Amino acid sequence: MNKIIQRLCIFFIGIPVVIGLVFLDFYHQLPLHIVICSFSCIGAWELYHIFSKNSQLPPLLLVLILNAMIPVSAYVCVFFALPFSYIQWVFAAGALIILGYNAFSSKTFEHSNTSAALSIFILFYTGYLITFISRMTIYNNSVYYISVFLFMVFICDSAAWFIGMLFGKNNRGFVAASPNKSIAGFIGGIAGSVLAAYAAQLLWPEVFTGGLWKPAVLGLLISASAITGDLVESVFKRCSGFKDSGTIMMGRGGVLDSIDSILYSAPVFYIALHFLYGVHIL
Repeated sequence: MNKIIQRLCIFFIGIPVVIGLVFLDFYHQLPLHIVICSFSCIGAWELYHIFSKNSQLPPLLLVLILNAMIPVSAYVCVFFALPFSYIQWVFAAGALIILGYNAFSSKTFEHSNTSAALSIFILFYTGYLITFISRMTIYNNSVYYISVFLFMVFICDSAAWFIGMLFGKNNRGFVAASPNKSIAGFIGGIAGSVLAAYAAQLLWPEVFTGGLWKPAVLGLLISASAITGDLVESVFKRCSGFKDSGTIMMGRGGVLDSIDSILYSAPVFYIALHFLYGVHIL
């Protein structure tokens, strides 16, 4: 019962607060970017501890600094209207620094390849993927795009949990990465995202234009990527024997447990905007 109450608090209080940040449109949505950078760094910290359970990694401070540079560079690009290719340069620079540190600091080499690969992956997963939300802030209709994206992911997760709890008792365990997930839950999550996409087109037809097939495609893409993102993070945790990535989020575990679907879905939504609604990719 306590977990249900926590889930309801997140849905009715936490989600509106997060989406409300999107509408604080000053200094190029600075409050949203602060949250993006904070969640990116905390997520990197959690993922570092998950990976370090089985592998030796470079110093935590080095990884966190290099990770933070990526979402910060995204905001700098937004604020000064710079090309987003600079974000890739910052990510590449971070990867090169990690490789160089690995080469100069290693005394034994049985963990060197794993150490470099996992550290660079942290920069990609928690640092780079989240920048696709920052990129959307430059669009004229950015508040609608980002808020709809976040709501679609949140409703997918919430609907999957709720429907799975009601109807998933006898159809769980078909995905080893997360045995508690059920077929009913997956269907509920997909339906939630599709309905959210249709609601967006109904509320803002001048933004989400076109035929009724577009929300269906968008909903399917985001629900599939959100569900996959949740399972991907489950693999990380299971490999290292973690149940949750942390304890900072009430009823959710860690920050990474809360943003795993967002990280995986953000580039999918960003690309879908281009192909479905003609939004120019920069």
